[in-house]
Amino acid sequence: MITVEHLTKTYGQHRAVDDVSFTCKPGAVTGFLGPNGAGKSTTMRVITGLTPATAGDATIGGVHYRDIPNPGTQVGVLLDASAQHAGRTGREILTLSALTMGLPMTRVDEMLELVSLTPTESKRRVKNYSLGMRQRLGIANALMGDPKILILDEPANGLDPAGIHWMRSLLRMYADRGGTVLLSSHLLHEIEVIADEIIVIGQGRIVAQGTKAELLATAGTYVRAEDAAALGAAATAAGLTVLASGDGLRIEADPLDVGRIAAQQGLVLAELRAADGAGLEEMFLQLTSETQRDVVASTAGGAA
Repeated sequence: MITVEHLTKTYGQHRAVDDVSFTCKPGAVTGFLGPNGAGKSTTMRVITGLTPATAGDATIGGVHYRDIPNPGTQVGVLLDASAQHAGRTGREILTLSALTMGLPMTRVDEMLELVSLTPTESKRRVKNYSLGMRQRLGIANALMGDPKILILDEPANGLDPAGIHWMRSLLRMYADRGGTVLLSSHLLHEIEVIADEIIVIGQGRIVAQGTKAELLATAGTYVRAEDAAALGAAATAAGLTVLASGDGLRIEADPLDVGRIAAQQGLVLAELRAADGAGLEEMFLQLTSETQRDVVASTAGGAA
């Protein structure tokens, strides 16, 4: 289990992480989401002992990372796929890891096969690897010691669709066997597919956390109308939150209330139902709206 308690990290006057607390449980994939600069990578660096905390604490299995004997056999870490010795081959990197952890050399071939790096590719220098190949090598290195816990920062960067599907299956299987996974990603759909628990961070603070079902449960009503702009304006005037959702609207109210508003305005509806889920992207944009660099058009404002 990973436990983060009241973690704070400051750099001069900048507070990168501000009183962050969460746990990652065995048997679950925990998705760690947030805009660029939100504090995800800093938190992961503190957990893995690479950056000292200003205040608070972060432990793995009840101890600090630095106090874990032969940590590669307990915790698999991939924070930056590009931070691998460019002059060495993939096989050499894995061989050094195996030697460091006291593992048999057969483990190297097992990991190369697991991440689908061919014998020819394994003999190429890392500087000639694509980003996707570096990600696969990094994941192989993280899994080398058969750890119980995985900490991965943006592991899907550079992977093609088949590679993303492979990684998703690998992590799901790992968690189903009782492993603990902390996964940071900007690929929101992938987090929505694989994560059991979700943590959303913005400006260094946790803005939401819970199971995926809990966070996506307050979906409100999905509605498609002949005049969506008029319905959006009427719902907004009634004090309701209105968001675009596919080719319709998601309104944070019961279907009956939305139906009443449409009837009062004489609007024709093509579809009206309780939303199955807000969708991770909508939830993410809502919760981190004050920390986004880019302005996202508001359906509520543009519906009139």
